[in-house]
Amino acid sequence: MSLIVHQFPCLSDNYGYLLHDPVSGETVAIDTPDATEYLAQAAQRGWTITQIWNTHWHPDHAGGNEAIKAQTGCMIVAPAAEAARIAGIDRTVVQDDVVMIGAQEAKVIDVGGHTLGHIAYVLPDMAFVGDSVFALGCGRMFEGTPSQFWASLSRIKALAPETQLYCAHEYTASNAGFAVHADPDNDALADYAAEVTAKRARGEPTVPTPLSRELATNPFLRADDPAMQQRWGGGDAVATFAALRAAKDNFR
Repeated sequence: MSLIVHQFPCLSDNYGYLLHDPVSGETVAIDTPDATEYLAQAAQRGWTITQIWNTHWHPDHAGGNEAIKAQTGCMIVAPAAEAARIAGIDRTVVQDDVVMIGAQEAKVIDVGGHTLGHIAYVLPDMAFVGDSVFALGCGRMFEGTPSQFWASLSRIKALAPETQLYCAHEYTASNAGFAVHADPDNDALADYAAEVTAKRARGEPTVPTPLSRELATNPFLRADDPAMQQRWGGGDAVATFAALRAAKDNFR
């Protein structure tokens, strides 16, 4: 029996994720933006949170750790590089470590850039990527460098194309506006942007998103494309990514 992903909105624009294994009965909270909502969502399904997998230290990702642990006794897994800033950790992990939900393995990959120690959790057909990459976007570069962030995005680009990316925020409509500005001749992107507008008008989520679609349309994942490099003046992928990220930071 396959894993179940329960997705729900919380805070102003976060998505919460509960990953449940029907065989073992284990339930993993992917990040903890809102402890009360996570506990309520688990209780509604008759699930008990047994683990928390944190992607990075920001309060809208790790702020509910202690409250959930106090109620459930769950184990908290978090990136080693950010251990000093995350509460209640039981185990720290780094690139290529493996975490388990029942008999199912998830591989840890380093996706630092938004924060220095940001990690993602990768299963055979899904990845929980936090704020490293979004549908049609990527996280703001608060702590990392362009070369670090591009290396991180390259690890995501190398995942199986059918991988579903579970991003942590509903930012796609805003990201689409910049993406079309950044890559105006991309027909696949134009179609995607129109679909996003329609989905949001109906109140529907735009994530998860398949990596294959992001590879064709997300400007930040296309910084190694010669046409993007020519348009944005970058002589290589890192310079092009840096130019795109700076432009997005100031885009209105």
